[in-house]
Amino acid sequence: MTNPVLTAVHSSDGSTIAVETTGSGTPVILIGGAFNDRSTVAALASTLAPHATAVSYDRRGRGGSTDASGDFAVQSEIDDLAAVIEHVGGAAQVFGHSSGAALALEGVLRGLPIDKVAVYEMPAVVDGNRTEPPVDVFDRIVASLGRSDYDAAAELFLTEQVEVPAPIVAGMREAPMWEFLRAQAGSLPYDVAVCGPRMRLQSDRYATITIPALVVNGDQTWPWIQTANQALAAAIPGARRVVLPGADHEILGRPELLAPLLLDFFG
Repeated sequence: MTNPVLTAVHSSDGSTIAVETTGSGTPVILIGGAFNDRSTVAALASTLAPHATAVSYDRRGRGGSTDASGDFAVQSEIDDLAAVIEHVGGAAQVFGHSSGAALALEGVLRGLPIDKVAVYEMPAVVDGNRTEPPVDVFDRIVASLGRSDYDAAAELFLTEQVEVPAPIVAGMREAPMWEFLRAQAGSLPYDVAVCGPRMRLQSDRYATITIPALVVNGDQTWPWIQTANQALAAAIPGARRVVLPGADHEILGRPELLAPLLLDFFG
């Protein structure tokens, strides 16, 4: 396996996107969710790399990537993904985790040259599986960032967008991990935007997907995520759904559970 190679790729608005590639063979682009950068998918990339070219990148406003427009528009992230695909040869297979799953599927829907798509635990509201996020959560997160209050932005996202209980978030704020989460908070409006209005599952749009799709969730994750991914797999024609035993939403830290499934699907 080759050592990872870090490259700066330029998106259409001039943003610099940090892209890391390792391995050889068919490119598989890995997209992390909220509070993730390329470091959090590094273990999965390393596990895939002996069999494929694993490609990870910092979504705009995170890690080594800039955000020239700062518009928090879904199209900006689509343009970034398009630039990464062009960098690795003009076509790729794509895996997305959480809101990264929503971004991967949005790339397919907007016509990016994606041959196969695999997603893990895309968050969505469907059939009363949970309450919808408040209609103004996007605006309030943006307002918090405008005041440089990254703690408030992170807390808002966790409690109102993801429904993590407030006492758990309070404990997270006292833990060493909080500084990493806080550092990613400036990009959280993109995570809200790509999941769509009030995070409702857009079944009619996903029904237009024609490429091979794999929808995965763990059996130890939140019940509402399991319901959402069951509905997502039903919406995508011919999608394969897999429930991973012993897995939860923190799958990126356990690549040995996920990598065999992805390698089989991506071939």
